[in-house]
Amino acid sequence: MRVISGTARGRKLKTPGGFDIRPTSDIVKESIFNIIQFDIEGRKVLDLFAGTGQLGIEALSRGAESVTFVDSKRESAELVRENLKLCGFADSAVVYCCDALAFLNSNERFDLIFLDPPYDLGTSVQALQKIVEFDKLNEHGIIICETKEALPESSPPFGIFKEYKYGGVRITKYGK
Repeated sequence: MRVISGTARGRKLKTPGGFDIRPTSDIVKESIFNIIQFDIEGRKVLDLFAGTGQLGIEALSRGAESVTFVDSKRESAELVRENLKLCGFADSAVVYCCDALAFLNSNERFDLIFLDPPYDLGTSVQALQKIVEFDKLNEHGIIICETKEALPESSPPFGIFKEYKYGGVRITKYGK
């Protein structure tokens, strides 16, 4: 796993020892960032279900203003902190070790949200509902959701902009 582009390009990120974390493949990650390439710079980003932190770190490398990382596992939060230090982004990020769905109850709003929950837990729809309910996106904000299942249309003012398929993985771009 490596940073694909930007100021930290080529940096190898630490990976988990077990199978509790499912990192996004480099091919899918590159596709995600091609989709949002003009929507990153200067943005406030949320990497929900952060795992290794690779999506948020890639956003920082490409000019995001700040990233908030959230993961419920202590090991994942530590791994994110280590990867941020490796890339020199510790000052542009905050890492929370807490339930991702509970975090969405906070007052913070974001310009870009990466939603990459574990495939087998069915939390994508719950997270999307909470993002809409608590209005977590700033005006013209974007949600990038990586899942295996098709996701529902969201409630106005949110909607699906586009859906992409890469093998068994679906990338859904929601917007406000």
